[in-house]
Amino acid sequence: MARYGFVYNIERCNGCYSCFLACKDEYTGNCHRPTCAATTEGVNLVKVNEVEYGTGSKVKVDYVHNVCQQCANPACMAKYPDQIYKRADGIVIIDPDKAKGNKEMVKACPYGAIVWNEKAQLPQKCTMCAHMLDAGEKVTRCSEVCPNQALLFGDLDDPKSEISEYVAAHKDELTQIKTEYGTGPTHYYRYLPAPFVTGEVVAGDTDECLKGAKATLTCDECKAVYTAETDFLGDFEIRRLPTNKIFTLVVEAEGYKPKELKVRTMAAVNLGEIVLEKA
Repeated sequence: MARYGFVYNIERCNGCYSCFLACKDEYTGNCHRPTCAATTEGVNLVKVNEVEYGTGSKVKVDYVHNVCQQCANPACMAKYPDQIYKRADGIVIIDPDKAKGNKEMVKACPYGAIVWNEKAQLPQKCTMCAHMLDAGEKVTRCSEVCPNQALLFGDLDDPKSEISEYVAAHKDELTQIKTEYGTGPTHYYRYLPAPFVTGEVVAGDTDECLKGAKATLTCDECKAVYTAETDFLGDFEIRRLPTNKIFTLVVEAEGYKPKELKVRTMAAVNLGEIVLEKA
């Protein structure tokens, strides 16, 4: 039996909201019982959150999907086993008849993925377009409309499926969110927003930007090493760093004295101008 899941590639998502709109089109005013009743305006089964991070001129914007994680051990189902069930393909379903009137169910999801439909008096969430899959479709509405291939859907239990091969090839770059809750989320995220260190290297004798300077960042705790080289503007950037770690940064350029700095990745770190003195 299939076990369906998503991979969200944050690096490829440009925030076009095609997935969000397709989901709205599929469910607003359209009943797909027994897996999902019709939603109404203002009820969003998929949320695309804009995450801005960085400082000054070194700011990044990523788009992160907040959606039901189709957990292996759903906290919502544990609390309401008579109103929520899990299918053999791993899709978690809120029974639209049995759950009617239960607004408290919204609080049962640690991911905030259950929303309240005031008009229908129903808690609702993403069903991974179970009605489409049951009809023989191989994709969900959101995954079929993504123009950037930022959203991958498929059978995680089929080692030859596109999504399984992708997960195997990029396992070191993938994250599952809030695993500490023990719910066993199904979906993967590639390149979630993470701290980065950036700066501009300048020659102290000429006040010119130094192209080709080397920046080496070493984690004091785990000794992991990250490197970058400055561009023609003297800028360097080291991305996807672990949070709340102390690093030693060494900046070097031919003909100049190296400079050592300490940084802590509580968030993105913009060091501004780093002036190297002539050797």
